[in-house]
Amino acid sequence: MLSHTLILEIGIAVGLVALVGLISNRLRFSVIPFFILIGMVLGQHAPTFGNIDLTFTESKPFIDFMGRLGVLFLLFYLGLEFSVGRLIKSGKSILTGGTFYVILNFCSGLLIGWLMDLPFKEIMVLCGIMTSSSTAIVAKVLTDLKRTANPETEVIMGMIMFDDLFIAMHISFLSGLILTGSSSFWTVAGTSLLALGFILAFLILGRKLVPAIDKILQDKSSELFVLVIFALLFIVAGFSETIHVAEAIGALMAGLVLADSQYIKRIEQLVLPFKDFFGAMFFFSFGLSIDPMSLGGAVFWAAVAAGVTIICNVASGYFASRFSGLKKRNSVDIGFTLAARGEFSIIMANIGKAGNLLPVIQSFVVVYVLILAIVAPLLTKDSRNIWNALFGKDNVEKKPVKTLSDLENQSDNKNT
Repeated sequence: MLSHTLILEIGIAVGLVALVGLISNRLRFSVIPFFILIGMVLGQHAPTFGNIDLTFTESKPFIDFMGRLGVLFLLFYLGLEFSVGRLIKSGKSILTGGTFYVILNFCSGLLIGWLMDLPFKEIMVLCGIMTSSSTAIVAKVLTDLKRTANPETEVIMGMIMFDDLFIAMHISFLSGLILTGSSSFWTVAGTSLLALGFILAFLILGRKLVPAIDKILQDKSSELFVLVIFALLFIVAGFSETIHVAEAIGALMAGLVLADSQYIKRIEQLVLPFKDFFGAMFFFSFGLSIDPMSLGGAVFWAAVAAGVTIICNVASGYFASRFSGLKKRNSVDIGFTLAARGEFSIIMANIGKAGNLLPVIQSFVVVYVLILAIVAPLLTKDSRNIWNALFGKDNVEKKPVKTLSDLENQSDNKNT
């Protein structure tokens, strides 16, 4: 039987999430660490005031479900924003930089997992955690620092898209490796190939269905428009889960298909509030599931991993800036910006939790995400000063200032 305080608990949870969001905006900082931290503070060790239970025991299943919806809306919106044409336009520089980015970060995950003496499945999850940049934090940092028009920003966004493609494939691999519960190589390989086939088939066939979908959406009222879009999202995500492909990948595929719709702007405006609300509850629910007292064993390795991630990202930024013709100092701009970790790292950890992997993965990702979600924006903000402090200011050749007589002589020479 549902508690008569259920709605009140959910209301308090949403209110507290809104409060820390206001605080983070006042501090001009990413909201993700605040959402996670408030969940951890109010989780298992929070006090109870009369009928108000700040551990959210009664409402936690509903908060968890809202967090699950948050994953779907985050990935669905990412699919809507994805542009294959933009990736192709940026060409070699993004392909090269993105490849170095994925290889360096994935190998760093292998190194940290080996040093932590983790089993193979846990190492694969750790590699995904350390390879997946936070699109939400990166976009916010670039906007807040007014760097969206900078030359390196196009490279950054292209590398994020490349990384997102890799993460989609890695999630499908983890689905076969972990969610099926099988240890057979052929079973895992078969499930992973099935996931890959599903992704490719859905992209090919789904795009051909876009004209039919647009015809259904034509001249529909707002409520019917919402129902059609949400039906497509939940059916595709739900079906993908039944074939052991993570529901997040199904949501991403649905977004990729609808990105070609003529109603894309209307769909984005519709989805954005749901993405923001349920996305916030996703981070809050993740924080609720973490016992702060259990983090001690993961602090050292998470701190080491965060340092390795920053180094690898700056290295990948160096290669990306070199192949795109940017200045060397842009390597720190790219590397520090991409170092932020957030939603996708947590999604990877949740896959491990669903597969009953070692709890250290959950503890690791909390500390790792908190460190980089806080440190990366700060480093990005001062990236130019850091470069100047380490290597000095770029030497710019100053042209001599021409006097009035010089200009008159130049004009006379042209006339003659």
